[in-house]
Amino acid sequence: MAALPARAFETLAGAAWVYDITTGTVLLEKNADEPLPPASMSKLMTLNMLFEALKDGRAKMDTTFSVSTKAWKMGGSKMFVKPDDRPTIEELIHGIIINSGNDACVVVAEGLAGSESNFASLMTKRAQDLGMTQSHFANASGWPDPNHKMSARDLGFIATRLITEFPEFYPYFAMTDYNYKDRVPANSRNRNPMLRTSGSGDWTADGLKTGHTSEAGYGLVGSAVHENGRRIVFVLTGMASEAERAQEAEAITNWAFREFVQKTVAAKGTRIADADVWLGASARVGLVVGEDLQLLLPSLAQDKLSASVVYTGPIEAPVEAGQKLADMVIEVPGIPPMTVPLVAENAVAKGGFTSRIKTAFGILAKRVMAEIGS
Repeated sequence: MAALPARAFETLAGAAWVYDITTGTVLLEKNADEPLPPASMSKLMTLNMLFEALKDGRAKMDTTFSVSTKAWKMGGSKMFVKPDDRPTIEELIHGIIINSGNDACVVVAEGLAGSESNFASLMTKRAQDLGMTQSHFANASGWPDPNHKMSARDLGFIATRLITEFPEFYPYFAMTDYNYKDRVPANSRNRNPMLRTSGSGDWTADGLKTGHTSEAGYGLVGSAVHENGRRIVFVLTGMASEAERAQEAEAITNWAFREFVQKTVAAKGTRIADADVWLGASARVGLVVGEDLQLLLPSLAQDKLSASVVYTGPIEAPVEAGQKLADMVIEVPGIPPMTVPLVAENAVAKGGFTSRIKTAFGILAKRVMAEIGS
């Protein structure tokens, strides 16, 4: 769905993107396609690569990787692995998500691809394959590099993918503490401030990843679920401080859940219109919505919805049941139009000889009448 700028949220973030997973609606975008330093938020792409390896059987949760000198000497946030360690993939997942371990990312990169540079190249190619056109990776951890960039939209896309494609791993993102071999300092707990916030009590945050460097500022890729089942993903980058990041994240989550209303506009199979059929056993076919049509609408404009049906007709037979034939364009004052596909209510076979003769005579009659009228 298109972005719905209700009473626009004036975010302090340099770039932002807010997405309602439940209805597939973008709620807010600000500089969403600008490639920016993602800091540790790019670890989400590293985790995607690791989760894909687990899902297709190239690795298992109890698979162990060796720790190179490079991984051991990594600066910044750490899981605190040492060269003689053999951490399991499950331990490394904890270390990346909870401790934001740069060292853990290098271990994973080298374990899966032989070297971090090879892994970064694979990350970039995979991102392109997934449609993340504003992402390029120079390393596995988000360590500052002029060639390491992601857009807010790409960060939101990969976060959404982790939630929807790998639900078995998603609970790790809600964990707040992990202490590998009793080496991790107490201040290395999960820095996601949303995990310790639940708004006014009707929503719960459960992911995903913070990031911070002097160049990138403070950022957060977050997700929260409302008690009514709606889930959002949001990306905020370029904040000035941890406190500002925490306040802005809570405010934008409250806005996303309060400012919009989810409505079932039409149930699956509801006939919206009819379309003419060319040389078919039937002259018309119903146009219906293929799934329950749920829209997320600005609360102040939810009763001002209008719709029109657009298709190129007549539609040539045969027609298959469920075949996309048209689009319904939905308009609400003050927001961009939304387009919903409409499909054939039932199959329409090619007409027999009699049907074709009737159609031909009908066309001939129209032409004759047109000539007479002229």
